[in-house]
Amino acid sequence: MKILVINGPNLNMLGKRPKDVYGVLPLDEINNKILNSALELGVSIVFYQSNSEGDLIDCIHEARNNYQGIIINPGA
Repeated sequence: MKILVINGPNLNMLGKRPKDVYGVLPLDEINNKILNSALELGVSIVFYQSNSEGDLIDCIHEARNNYQGIIINPGA
């Protein structure tokens, strides 16, 4: 199974913004936790992050026939 994980606007700033509001983990560490869980389950994961809503929509359209599922954290 192949899953696409899409992270939206500003999620690339995790770990850099006020930690008491947004948490202490940067996006790379969150993605690594997801990847490790996926490996245990035998699932292939691909990550994508963009600050552009249009790019996110394009990514979803392109994923249509390539993935069995999409997980979206829309951010903001």
